Amino acid sequence: MKFHPPSSSKAPVRFRMPTAENLVPVRLDIDIEGQRLKDCFTWNPSDPDSEVIMFAKRTVKDLKLPAAFITQISQSIHSQLAEFRTYEGQEMHIKEKIVPLKLDLRVNNTVIRDQFLWDTSNLESDPEGFARTLCKDFAIEDPEVGPHIAVCIREQLLEL
Repeated sequence: MKFHPPSSSKAPVRFRMPTAENLVPVRLDIDIEGQRLKDCFTWNPSDPDSEVIMFAKRTVKDLKLPAAFITQISQSIHSQLAEFRTYEGQEMHIKEKIVPLKLDLRVNNTVIRDQFLWDTSNLESDPEGFARTLCKDFAIEDPEVGPHIAVCIREQLLEL
């Protein structure tokens, strides 16, 4: 009789981010009529597309940007979601893999340069929780730094 180890780690699963929440990293860098919007955040790819337009309208209103930004914000988010969705339905094989991730960010007056190891086989990993802990450990009080760190981690995971 042969022993066969559990194959759950080798069984293919439907593509997703190797994190607890399947969120897509989104970056905006839009310049219209001399005004610039530069931001990053995560987006749930399961949200209806109509949410993108509502988000764009709210952002333009809150930041008092020209109405032309609505279309640009919507198009940018839609194109990044479309790129992510091209992977959906594909099978991915989860293997134990520890990869180095690097942070090289400047957010407002804070510069973050760090390198650490990340377990891509852990589908319960939490980039946002990691970012909060990192900010706490380094006494970083700027509330914009944590989300930027989490997006940077998610971008690198998506590339892998």
